[in-house]
Amino acid sequence: MEKFVIDGGVPLSGTVVPAGNKNGALPILAASILTTEEVLVRNVPRIRDVEAMLAVLRGIGVRADWLSENEVALCAADVDPAAHVERKHAERIRASFLLAGPLLARFGRAEMPPPGGDVIGRRRLDPHLDAFVSLGASYRQERDIVIEAPPGGLRAAEVFMDEPSVMATENAMMAAVLTPGETVIGNAACEPHVQDLARMLVKMGADIRGIGSNVLTISGRAELGGCTHDVGPDHIEIGSFIALAGVTGGELRVAGTEPGDLRMIRLIFRRLGLHTELDGADVLVPGGQKLVAARDVGEYKAKIQDGPWPAFPADLTSIAVALATQCEGSVLIHEWMFENRMIFTDKLVLMGADIVLCDPHRAIVSGPCRLRGERVESPDIRAGMAMLIAALCADGRSEIGNIGQIDRGYERIDERLRDLGARIARVATEPEPAHA
Repeated sequence: MEKFVIDGGVPLSGTVVPAGNKNGALPILAASILTTEEVLVRNVPRIRDVEAMLAVLRGIGVRADWLSENEVALCAADVDPAAHVERKHAERIRASFLLAGPLLARFGRAEMPPPGGDVIGRRRLDPHLDAFVSLGASYRQERDIVIEAPPGGLRAAEVFMDEPSVMATENAMMAAVLTPGETVIGNAACEPHVQDLARMLVKMGADIRGIGSNVLTISGRAELGGCTHDVGPDHIEIGSFIALAGVTGGELRVAGTEPGDLRMIRLIFRRLGLHTELDGADVLVPGGQKLVAARDVGEYKAKIQDGPWPAFPADLTSIAVALATQCEGSVLIHEWMFENRMIFTDKLVLMGADIVLCDPHRAIVSGPCRLRGERVESPDIRAGMAMLIAALCADGRSEIGNIGQIDRGYERIDERLRDLGARIARVATEPEPAHA
């Protein structure tokens, strides 16, 4: 086990290059199952969730080799049609369920253990299974979930999501690209990583129309081929770095972004008084900004609410809470998508933040607060990053435990922060003594 030891109060300045999108890389890696040809994926973040996904894929017979630090070659030519995902691998990562669509489309059957992942609230599998049923499949839940296509394979159909689930949209899309006929997916998720998967499938030979909208029309192909694809930059990581610069007062350049993916993030951060500028594909955060939360017309309390794309991303609500602790004024932050996401705020309160948790979905943050260093534990990826942001602007020394959670989503975060001037060290923790 390891922890981060942080001495806060230092402005973070310099240039940082965002890693590839974690939530884009995972379905893209899973899509390698759709072809017997080699798939080369570049700009893959070297993080724990990616390693967990590669373990899942290798477990069913996919050859997956790192060619360089961020480049993976995959070949699913030797996957056994009767292969099933091993429980020990699936419980490490929720994205393991993304193998269901490709396995079902290619082999007519998928045996899937319940997936693991962050405990941030209920995360339904129903939209995935409903989509497969719309395509003619049936399923039964035993110890694992067994999904089977009808004789002759899946059938093209109209698939309508009861919620715009990102992973369910990705699963439905991967199932549809090998299903003959025209499938229309309505109320589809359209986040940047969903779009990235769709563009990669098109490179493999798929026919997908409506990319970037909430209606996808897919004409299935008999087979797909290999391709080379670069994972897009992670807009969640970019938002995290922007917030880090804002709370520490540093001047930061985030190089090589997709500006169109950042419109809502930059708009919401501007509402918290954090201004950014574009220089081509780079985002500039001017230093020394005074963060003042803008009240709504009529002098109503400012409100930030997440939602499906293009709304403010749910994965940045924890980051917004940490940023709001350093803003003058009071902000209501409403995380309506996951009922456990806001529970971590007690750790920021321990550090001196003025936060009232109204209910599991809503918190009122008042600031600016002078935070102090404390010992805290990271419950999930984004809460861990929020605590890291708080620690970097706090007075004194902080220790963050369970940093494996942060490593799941942020590549070499301590090294990259040190390059920006942060005083942060990764330290091995001593095991707890056994009680007699």
